[in-house]
Amino acid sequence: MTASTTVEWQVANQQYLVAAMELLRAILRRHAARGGENGEDATELHAANASLTAARRVMSTPPALELIGAAFGLSNFEQMLLLLCAAMELDATFAPLCASAQGDPQRSFPTFGLALAALDHPHWSAVTPDGPLRRWHLVEVGSGATLTSSSLRADERIVHCLAGVASQEERLVPLLGQVVEPSSLAPSHQQLASRLVATWSQPDLGHDLPVAQLIGGDLESKRHVAAAACAQLGLSLRTMRAELLPTGPPELSSLIQLWNRETILSNHALLVDAHGAERTDTSRWDALTRLTEYAHGVLFVATRERWATSRRTLCIEVPKPSPAEQRATWIEAIGPSAASLNGHVDKLVSQFNLGTHAIRAACDDALALDLAGESADPGTRLWDACRMQARPRMDDLAQRIESAATWDDLVLPAAQLHVLRELTAHVRWRAKVYESWGFAAKGARGLGITALFAGASGTGKTLAAEVIAHELRLDLYRIDLSSVVSKYIGETEKNLRRIFDTAEDGGAVLLFDEADALFGKRSEVKDSHDRYANIEVSYLLQRMEAYRGLAILTTNLRSALDTAFLRRIRFVLQFPFPDAGQRREIWRRVFPSQTPLHDLDLEVLSRLSIAGGNIRNVALNAAFLAADSGDRVSMVHLFRAAQGEYAKLEKSMTDTEMDGWPRADLEEYGSVAGYVA
Repeated sequence: MTASTTVEWQVANQQYLVAAMELLRAILRRHAARGGENGEDATELHAANASLTAARRVMSTPPALELIGAAFGLSNFEQMLLLLCAAMELDATFAPLCASAQGDPQRSFPTFGLALAALDHPHWSAVTPDGPLRRWHLVEVGSGATLTSSSLRADERIVHCLAGVASQEERLVPLLGQVVEPSSLAPSHQQLASRLVATWSQPDLGHDLPVAQLIGGDLESKRHVAAAACAQLGLSLRTMRAELLPTGPPELSSLIQLWNRETILSNHALLVDAHGAERTDTSRWDALTRLTEYAHGVLFVATRERWATSRRTLCIEVPKPSPAEQRATWIEAIGPSAASLNGHVDKLVSQFNLGTHAIRAACDDALALDLAGESADPGTRLWDACRMQARPRMDDLAQRIESAATWDDLVLPAAQLHVLRELTAHVRWRAKVYESWGFAAKGARGLGITALFAGASGTGKTLAAEVIAHELRLDLYRIDLSSVVSKYIGETEKNLRRIFDTAEDGGAVLLFDEADALFGKRSEVKDSHDRYANIEVSYLLQRMEAYRGLAILTTNLRSALDTAFLRRIRFVLQFPFPDAGQRREIWRRVFPSQTPLHDLDLEVLSRLSIAGGNIRNVALNAAFLAADSGDRVSMVHLFRAAQGEYAKLEKSMTDTEMDGWPRADLEEYGSVAGYVA
């Protein structure tokens, strides 16, 4: 119905309800006369019937009482009983009428006994638990000595419906969200929505509609596909998170019944979001299984992977929009200025895998960055806005490393630097090589960019990842594999899937620490745990190869890794322990330009046989010592800081490392003078 038609129906329904209540009032008055009906009672009853008939005649659409009666299969007696209970809520004069009709001032409420005695065509089954009035919770039976003397009350939701007032089931409101039809939908997603509509529109299905299981990692795309399908079917879509389902049988049964009633009253469809439900939470999945088996109407279940249920199920994979569709959405969202971005749109599509909603949100974020003056040009603003899209979810899964490191901060042999720059070029130009030059058309296998950084602690593995992320203007997230790997079968793959799926949206650089925790040399398969360990490794390698961004594994001991795994990784880079020349260069670069320095001897410092990470620790600790003493950073402060670092490493300075430190300055500290040659 249109808005104006709805208003007209509401007015007519109100008039019909008033006339129906007048008829009910006349019936109760006749019954109150205890069989002594007079001409006045008959006249009132006849006039009330005529008014009700006239009110019904002008309505092209049935009144709410008839619609509810037809929807729930109510007899005429059950409809009048429901009206009697609702009249108590709508008109205060019915309380004394009920008391008068029952001959007891204390019983100013409807009872089944009153309905049996006063209303036409009574039947006992009207208030049985399996009857529609109680099974659908249209009427509630209160306390009383007997069933016939117990009070009856109409459910609040039903009272509003009878009055023609749009409302929601109060008990479902905290559990449900609403999804509106998207303003636009990617063509591939529109095809999926049309497929759903065609399936549910088959005439032979009747009420036995299959559950639509929407599979994939992008919940937003699945919500949009479901909403588009519901719009074509004339339904409004509601969502519920699986974690909110009650696990107790009575509570769950009540919820299912309330929802089934709501589908009849409001033409709602339901999408259950099971993305966050843990597979190990068997009670939650049992509740979801029961919901899918007994819920009526159009039902969607959004899951990351296929999930078995006894009810007939239609499984549909819902990927993100294709690169071509994403590009079209970008151009539409950006507007007329898209043509002036000089290839930036293609770079965005190549690096970030965003749905329609996320693309529009990124454009809004870019406008906010423009107003805040945080980025120099439109292309950079859009790029940064895309990075921000996945941050809220990714920050819950891994540690984001804020990087400002550049190539000047990295001291490595020329060969290693060359490989790192080559790795950066692979990420930067992959769209051109894969798409424009056709390599992706040859097959998707092996298109992910993966690297292994091996070397002792402090040799620059993490710093190199920071430099690459900063060069590419991408977020860097560090994942500790030892915390991702789970002893529970299947949990490791689930943890990794969440990380990769979320990171792919924002095109993040993933840094997996302690790769040997998962990639150690395989031993003979002796039991199921060994088998599943190999499955976990295979899954990680396959997911890394398919990842659209850059995935980096780090290890302190390359020899601990299985060579079969190394063959699946595109770049393998050994970070050597720095020699004296490299250590001298690290010392030269380690202090910021603002740090006040005093007569540092780089030659002496380079003799300290420690890696770059340790050098940074020494420099930082020396800066704090100097700040505390009100001095500039000098060799004295560095010597004291070096002592602390060596103690932490559980090693002592050699004679060579001790040689050359300025005795005059160090003697000020007394306790350290004895260390100087």
